[in-house]
This record gives sequence, C-alpha cells and structure tokens, in this order.
Amino acid sequence: MSTSAHLIFFLLTLISASSTISPVAATDHIVGANRGWNPGINYTLWANNHTFYVNDLISFRYQKTQYNVFEVNQTGYDNCTTEGAVGNWSSGKDFILLDKAKRYYFICGNGQCFNGMKVSVLVHPLPPPPSSSVSGNSSTDSAAEAVFRQGRGGLEGCDGFGRFDLVWIWMDLVVGQVLVVLASCHR
Repeated sequence: MSTSAHLIFFLLTLISASSTISPVAATDHIVGANRGWNPGINYTLWANNHTFYVNDLISFRYQKTQYNVFEVNQTGYDNCTTEGAVGNWSSGKDFILLDKAKRYYFICGNGQCFNGMKVSVLVHPLPPPPSSSVSGNSSTDSAAEAVFRQGRGGLEGCDGFGRFDLVWIWMDLVVGQVLVVLASCHR
C-alpha cells in the first residue's frame, strides 16, 4: 500500500472511530424547573416528565433560610419523616449526584413535606453504547474499500499538473456516522 493510501486509511479509521464514540453527558435536573423547591408544586408530575440516568444530577434551588432537602427511604417519604435520612442539604443550591440505578426519595425536612415538598425519582442504568464499531462496521469498511480501489487507478481525471484530488463524503444518517475520504493521485 502506498504512503498516500496509508494516510487515507489512517484518516478513515480516525474519522470512523470518532463518529462512533457517543459522548454521554450527565443531565442536571432542576427540581421544579423555574419554580424551584417550594410548597404547592406537584413534584410527582415534574418527576414523571423527566428520565433520570446514573450520574445525572438532581438540583434543588430554594431560600436556604426557609427550606432544606433530606434524602430518605420510602417510609420517610410516605410519612414525611427524616428519621434514618441518608443525606441532608441546606445550601439553597444543592447538587446531588444520582450515582446508582434505584429509586431516590427526597423531602423538605422542616414540615413542608406535608405541603407537597417531596419528590421521588427513578434512576435508570446508563444506556449501552452504540453497537457499531470501527472494525465491525461492514458498511464503513466496504465503502472505504471501494474508495481505495477507485483511488488506485479506477479514477481518471488527474489535472494538468499531474494530480487529482478527490473528496468523498459518506453519511449514514441512521447510524449517525459521517465518513470523509480524502484521496489524491500524483504523476
């Protein structure tokens, strides 16, 4: 394989590999959105409109002199008690890491739980990474092979200066991959 073919193969591999990597970003779920952590809000409805994954954050925003947050078990949640709480926060801007796939229970511990200041969220495991890979992506491999075959003599049209530059873009919108092949021939 010529030096330019090696370079093309390297670029193909690099681009294909980078297109199959899906960055997983954690989400910061702000309880109550712009209404924050306050009495009289339906936090069950709020939680049901969100999907929580491991390593997401749940944030509570409130007046720190008026409210607080306790993580409790289901009994504490159902009865609005902080007995046996596994965590408590009172900064007014609390960011809590949801680091396990399980159901979490949070209440306000100063009596406002009875006025609706409680929320339960179900945290799901992280979704699996995309199944396509550089070595296992037959459509990418066959597309690359076709371009290499064309680049080794199947393409006509070198310009008057003895070179022909080809830029070929392949997009697979279903898989979400973009493959760019740069090829050239020199005389």
